[in-house]
Amino acid sequence: MPAPRRTTRPEVLRGLVDRVVFHNEDNGYCILKIVPEGKRDVVSLLGKAPRVVAGEEFEARGVWEPNRDFGPQFKADELKLRRPDSLDGIERYLGSGLIEGIGPKYAKRIVEKFGPKVFDIIENESKRLEDVEGVGQKRRMEIRASWMKQKAIHGIMLFLHQHGISSSRALRIYKTYGDEAQAVLKENPYRLAQDIRGVGFKTADDIAYQLGVAEDAPERIKAGILHVLETAAQSGHCCFPEAKVVEKATELLGVEALIAPQVDALTSSDQIERHGEFLYLPYLRAAEQSIAASVKSLAALPAAYPPIDEDAALAWVMKKTGKELAESQQRAVREALRQRLLIITGGPGVGKTTILRSILLILQSKQVKLVLAAPTGRAAKRLSESTGLEAKTLHRLLEYQGDGSWGRHRGKPLAGDLFVIDEASMIDAPLMAQLLSALPQGAHLLIVGDADQLPSVGPGMVLHDLIASGNVPCVKLTEIFRQAASSRIITSAHDINRGQVPDLKPSRGSDFFFLKAGEPDEILDTVVQLAHTRLPAKYGFDPIADIQVLTPMNRNLLGTASLNHSLQLALNPPNEVKFEIERFNTTFRVGDKVIQTHNNYDKDVFNGDIGHIVTIDTDPVKVHVRYDAERLVEYEPGELDELQPAYALTIHKSQGSEFPCVIIPVSTQHYVLLERSLIYTAITRAKKLCVLVGDERALSLAVSKQESRKRFTGLAASFSVAK
Repeated sequence: MPAPRRTTRPEVLRGLVDRVVFHNEDNGYCILKIVPEGKRDVVSLLGKAPRVVAGEEFEARGVWEPNRDFGPQFKADELKLRRPDSLDGIERYLGSGLIEGIGPKYAKRIVEKFGPKVFDIIENESKRLEDVEGVGQKRRMEIRASWMKQKAIHGIMLFLHQHGISSSRALRIYKTYGDEAQAVLKENPYRLAQDIRGVGFKTADDIAYQLGVAEDAPERIKAGILHVLETAAQSGHCCFPEAKVVEKATELLGVEALIAPQVDALTSSDQIERHGEFLYLPYLRAAEQSIAASVKSLAALPAAYPPIDEDAALAWVMKKTGKELAESQQRAVREALRQRLLIITGGPGVGKTTILRSILLILQSKQVKLVLAAPTGRAAKRLSESTGLEAKTLHRLLEYQGDGSWGRHRGKPLAGDLFVIDEASMIDAPLMAQLLSALPQGAHLLIVGDADQLPSVGPGMVLHDLIASGNVPCVKLTEIFRQAASSRIITSAHDINRGQVPDLKPSRGSDFFFLKAGEPDEILDTVVQLAHTRLPAKYGFDPIADIQVLTPMNRNLLGTASLNHSLQLALNPPNEVKFEIERFNTTFRVGDKVIQTHNNYDKDVFNGDIGHIVTIDTDPVKVHVRYDAERLVEYEPGELDELQPAYALTIHKSQGSEFPCVIIPVSTQHYVLLERSLIYTAITRAKKLCVLVGDERALSLAVSKQESRKRFTGLAASFSVAK
């Protein structure tokens, strides 16, 4: 085909989509290889569409533009796509991965069998698909269900794309509203921000504007006020000063005079609660009050264990474990045997694990029923390994149903005598309230954690506030024991926690190093070199299994997205043997380290679980991830938004985990997030080696700031009103 000349006058091009080179699901931008009508050669088309499937027929309006690297490209201002009519197009369309249960092989067989009637067969006579070799009842039902789902959401996707919503969220919207999606959005587009994960107020506001909702409409102003409080909760606040709510809502909505009356309207309808100068979302106020009441009730009672001779028990447990307990550790054990509710807190190297094992051995010998739990799967696994006892995630212990409800609560309490909760700094207010409400009559509670770590991702500073309230018996451990004191990881962490920059001079045989690097690109290169060659060569680490890069944020050159891209290229590069699949702007490759980003109770995988891709099936596409020896989990292509590459993680995501080797980029590029608890938490994730790479000024800045500890919460004050 002769190269089209550059045109300035728009023309209309029609033809077939040969393949999809790139598609950004957030804005619809796509690069397609197309076969124009009446031609045989493949050329490139650039445009925007809510979704594109190989084999679709297209009609595009635009101009030809030359490209030195890729030849002439058709740049489309308008792009329309429709289901193909030709047999070749139908085969490509069905085999594109759009329909679950059909890959290229089955698409060819089905089209050869039914020809152009295939769509009607799938929809209305699907039983006939079983006449195709390899298609049994299960696959046939999978094909039809997937086809009907795609058909139903196609119109919704077009509607949403026209109004600024990415097609990657269309399935969630359809699952939420079903066939009523368009009607719901036209009636109240602000429901999107309330109901759909990943859709914010601004997107809903844009849709509302396009649908003609007035700037001063009461539903818009109420939605904006609620958005301010929800954003505050996402930032960790349980409540927010009313003056700040009005200020932020004014910035958001641009209608200052109308906000205060709608705040009053929301309080009158119990959609928000006012307490003094603070406004609450009701569920967070209820959580704090519930925690305070439960804790006050527990703390007022003495322990109810069988009789224990403390001196004899301590002598017995030290002999059994072969570990001599220091005086401070013995005091902690005695307190645990006396109190109905106790917090044990302290940094690394102070012996929390030794104390906990001693307590559990003593109580186990007295036939006390022990129940152990932690906020995340990795934290629960560490707790189990350190104690030799079964430990569950709190969500599993409380039988979370996945729809916001819980199987264990005040009406159906847990069974057990002593409940031990580790890594308690990670527990937010709603989860702690749920746990306390589910404790049985007569239960004891032992809370273990480091209050100086990052607070929970969710709202509240529960561990910190419980300690600060003075209403909970608490053992604060500060003595660093001999073996731990020789670790510069531990001594550096304690220096940082005291607001001091640790000694950064290199030391032979040390487990803590600071490597100077100035610009972000130099830091990035150094991090990749360390993970890829330098540390594996010197220490024998497996670059994928043992080394973990931790960074403060997702964006920028030193964020997780950029680091994961560079580390994946270095540690698991593409080759002809390894299968890979691209979904949600991410390439997944056999051998990749990945992290589950949401709790998925059907698959038995949870937010923070780290695994490795072991196989990728191509016909139909399935991705298999191994999380540990027992769990091999299968993902459909549409479920891959639950996975992210895990060569680099945010420090928040690493809480409750430990890694043999940790690399931490430290740059002023992370200025907004740099603070003491963040660096302290990152360093204490390392078991054998910790390497910081970057700018000493950035580290000094982080050590001097304590932003994460500035949260608006009312838990401590709730004790004065708890009944």
